[in-house]
Amino acid sequence: MLKNWCLFCVVALMPGLVQALDVKLTADRDYIEVIHLDKLIKVQRIQDQDHLLTGSFAKTSRKCPPFCIQPITPVEGVKTVGQLETLEFMEKDLLDGTGVLIDARTSTWFKRGTIPGSINIPFTIFGLDSKDPKLIDSMRTLGAKRRSEIGSLFRAIEKIGLMGGDLKNDEWDFTLTKKILLWCNGPWCGQSPRAIKDLAELGYPLDKIMYYRGGMQGWQLLGLTVIIP
Repeated sequence: MLKNWCLFCVVALMPGLVQALDVKLTADRDYIEVIHLDKLIKVQRIQDQDHLLTGSFAKTSRKCPPFCIQPITPVEGVKTVGQLETLEFMEKDLLDGTGVLIDARTSTWFKRGTIPGSINIPFTIFGLDSKDPKLIDSMRTLGAKRRSEIGSLFRAIEKIGLMGGDLKNDEWDFTLTKKILLWCNGPWCGQSPRAIKDLAELGYPLDKIMYYRGGMQGWQLLGLTVIIP
């Protein structure tokens, strides 16, 4: 009897432990958890079913250029994903350290709010000279290393596919690169597509690049958790 009473107390005081959310991520999933700046963040949808999108992401029209509708695939070979695939990436690749979620917008946009677990690498970084310290540091974060001078014979051997040459070029070693998912403000935003194109130019393995086209507008449209850095 006492055991049952104690159980009743726990249920009464902590209803969130047993009550399912009305607005779920999927039919069988209430939320996911990710690490953002060493804190565990619960990613779920807004529960107020009368909530409306306001502010800049409620706009339907923006001057084009520069705010032009982006193609589904920014670079052939790059996988475009939606919200559920992004959540799966956050829960698996991000948590086990094999993936990086990149907010490719400018720092001004990033400071207004970002998707939990994202790091901010502005799209302009990937278009810098290969010797620029900012690019080198950012690429190192993704697991790519700037190469020192390579002998012509050694490079010739790599080019025929030996010694891991298929993941190396004259300037970068992509052997240990992580899977990355880039996003920006939505289907009208060209920032992450440009970053992806520049990464492709650098030689980043295309099968390790993903593009969340819905971006912040699509994220907020579904009432998903946003973090203010």
